[in-house]
Amino acid sequence: MITFLLKTLIAHVLGDFVFQSDQWIKDKQLNKAKSKFLYFHIAIHCIILLLLFKFNIEFWLAFIVIPMSHYVIDLIKIHLEERINSRYLFSLDQLAHLSVMLAMSWHYYPQELVFNFHLSDSIYFLALCILILTYGVAVLIKVIMSKWDLPEDSDKDSLSKAGKYIGILERLFVFSFVVMQEWQAIGFLIAAKSVFRFGDLSRAKDRKLTEYILIGTLLSFGFAILIGFLYEIMVKEI
Repeated sequence: MITFLLKTLIAHVLGDFVFQSDQWIKDKQLNKAKSKFLYFHIAIHCIILLLLFKFNIEFWLAFIVIPMSHYVIDLIKIHLEERINSRYLFSLDQLAHLSVMLAMSWHYYPQELVFNFHLSDSIYFLALCILILTYGVAVLIKVIMSKWDLPEDSDKDSLSKAGKYIGILERLFVFSFVVMQEWQAIGFLIAAKSVFRFGDLSRAKDRKLTEYILIGTLLSFGFAILIGFLYEIMVKEI
């Protein structure tokens, strides 16, 4: 069961966060069911599933149900975006996708209600953690931080998408430090980032930018530590 679930989760993270650009998302919001990118998005999910399961005909139902349910859930989300808070809608959307994947896992493995890991399972789980840390958490933090709009926090004087890649790298470092039990290295990383950010904070017109950066940093580090703990707990079951 765990191998099946991990493969479907990896396919989901790749399809939803790695291979879906902002342009695709905006086009889907604008054109809804008429957007060609909606169908590209579903096709990518289907292709990734087929590749991960090596076109095994035994899982034909999953190849149909997961992409089709993804299409329906995404279409419902698109039509509800103007009525429901984006943060709540994002959470409900991801919960719905996860529910489908769990349902399919139980459909194929109704007796396996415990996580029995093998070597391949640990590799899949590590890959899933890395994908979530790099892309999944980035989207989640963006959704959470969308509550605040800071005009003074402009990207015109910075590298393109620098903040995104800095966040990805820092989460990967923190995850690695948690796994290696190098807690002092996490403290050093926080101190180093504070030093580099001091100039931005000292030039801020008020404390809003400071609070904004602090919340984003704590969220990024917090999610990385949480996923690191989760990884440590799960691999002990091997």
